[in-house]
Amino acid sequence: MAQAPAVRGWDFEVDRGPDWLFVRPRISGNTESDPSLFAEQVWSLMEQHFATRVVLEMGEIGWLNSPLIGQLVGLQKRISTQDGVLRLCELSPGNEEALHTCRLKNHLRTFHDREEAVLGPAWSRMPR
Repeated sequence: MAQAPAVRGWDFEVDRGPDWLFVRPRISGNTESDPSLFAEQVWSLMEQHFATRVVLEMGEIGWLNSPLIGQLVGLQKRISTQDGVLRLCELSPGNEEALHTCRLKNHLRTFHDREEAVLGPAWSRMPR
């Protein structure tokens, strides 16, 4: 995984897969994270990698606050206007509940892990 430059308290770990870009955001150091440029940075990473399909691996995000949720909604809209796909995975139960409370569970697609995000929830239940 490659490390993207930090933006106002955020680090982004980037991994490329067939047809997908995987981005793991994390708060850098002891600084306060500023969500105002979150969506723009993810979009920039997608452009750098010529990707239209992205999975955000949110396992290291402690809490989805309102500004960050707003950034995710804006990013989803921007990606969908370009016929792209945004999927979230590794959300904590509390963050899943935050999306549900905001009535965004159907708008922001969430999955257990990277594999399920790419292949879909039915695939993970298939015998191997």
